[in-house]
Amino acid sequence: MSRPWVIGITGASGAAYGARLCTYLLSIGMELHVLVTDAGWRVLKEELGWDSSNRKATLQQHFGSQPGSFHYHPIQDIGASTASGSFRTAGMVVVPCSMGTLSSIANGTSDNLLERTADVMLKEGRPLIIVPRETPLHAIHLENMLKLSRMGVRMIPAMPAFYQGPQTIADMIDFVVGKVLDAMQVEHELFKRWGSQGDKSVTQVTE
Repeated sequence: MSRPWVIGITGASGAAYGARLCTYLLSIGMELHVLVTDAGWRVLKEELGWDSSNRKATLQQHFGSQPGSFHYHPIQDIGASTASGSFRTAGMVVVPCSMGTLSSIANGTSDNLLERTADVMLKEGRPLIIVPRETPLHAIHLENMLKLSRMGVRMIPAMPAFYQGPQTIADMIDFVVGKVLDAMQVEHELFKRWGSQGDKSVTQVTE
């Protein structure tokens, strides 16, 4: 049986990335543990219109119809399963990741369950994938990303490409989510890959 993935959603703009990733993984029958910061809930409300008053019920409304299963842990529940290295998971994705959360992970502060769970991934040597979402970036942001990258954390900035000819915002979201799935080694067809057979979105150059 495959181990569950942990999905963390923080207060950076780009809540749609986290929601789409959860929906896709659940649609293919995976098990998830979902952690959302208080600021993350505010962004889900403001960007996607999700009700944050009954958080567990809201996640059930949006994810419950999928064949996979999910477990929601309140962000202050430091005694939740994901806070312990003895709880075996496949890895963790933080999407989107605010610079505040990224700094906390880089410096091991573990002030809430999401940060503690990320710390568990680092100490146990499990995959940790971060989708940072901020612009412009200053030196502290970049130094924290470099620090984590040197520890083996995969950095996948929310930078959609255009070579696949996106027609909608959903296409652009799917490109970023698809790159995360690639890092997770999960098969998908969310975007057209460069050089794929029959690709007419780019001009073929010959010598």
